[in-house]
Amino acid sequence: MQNRVPGDFPGFVREGFDVKVVGDGYTVAPSGLIYKDFEEGRGLMPVEGQEVVFNYTGYNESGSVIDTSFRQGRAAQTRLGVKGMIPGFEEGIKTMKAGGKRRFIVPPALGPPVGPSTFFSAKQCEVFDVELIDIRTCTRRQVMMFSDLVCE
Repeated sequence: MQNRVPGDFPGFVREGFDVKVVGDGYTVAPSGLIYKDFEEGRGLMPVEGQEVVFNYTGYNESGSVIDTSFRQGRAAQTRLGVKGMIPGFEEGIKTMKAGGKRRFIVPPALGPPVGPSTFFSAKQCEVFDVELIDIRTCTRRQVMMFSDLVCE
């Protein structure tokens, strides 16, 4: 897979262990999450317990692709509030609307677990371009002694 860094990819300036993001139009949330909206989307924002369906491409600070939903050939989906995503990613997607397109810059404090068995660095920001496709409400369905979760 070739890396195709977006032309408007942010720059990163290191000052000791601190990192400054260089780019226009970014907002810094109180948590430290940095984001930029490309399209706002429509409707309501998702809440915990709902399932979100989204496409994403993740980059490291140098712009190398580290993961993408396009590799699987289908959109990613997960429920909010079940610790299925890294904290900064979940925070960013919770404030989007269906149809929205956003770039998250996740600082290390809100990032994924790090260590020798992962490809994440404890000192790097991770960058994600995300398109929120759909928000689904989930309900528990019970048939006799069995139950499952249905999201639609």
